[in-house]
Amino acid sequence: QVRVTESGGGLVQAGESLTLSCGLSGSIRSVNAAGWYRQPLEKERELVATISATDRVNYADSVKGRFTISRDNAKSTVNLQMNNLKPDDTAVYYCTAGSFQGAHYYPMTRWGQGTQVTVSS
Repeated sequence: QVRVTESGGGLVQAGESLTLSCGLSGSIRSVNAAGWYRQPLEKERELVATISATDRVNYADSVKGRFTISRDNAKSTVNLQMNNLKPDDTAVYYCTAGSFQGAHYYPMTRWGQGTQVTVSS
């Protein structure tokens, strides 16, 4: 079983940047991809970025050009660099490890506690 630990959230003003970090532990060889989700208050959770075993990345339209997902296999971490943050980016951000079947990403980890990102206008 793979466990995730998210960190790096905080309160920032619109236009500023944050980098979220996700530490993976456990049976990490059982997964080869990762993804970041977010859940605004009283809204559904949405997938914002994924990275495959070959470092192919995909982003939700709402974050394209502003967010960058990356992985450090040596450190078993997955980061999400968020630039030009907007108030609509306010949410709890969750990291997952998983795999792709075709073009679809399937998370294979339990949800962690997440990390809160709050963007003020």
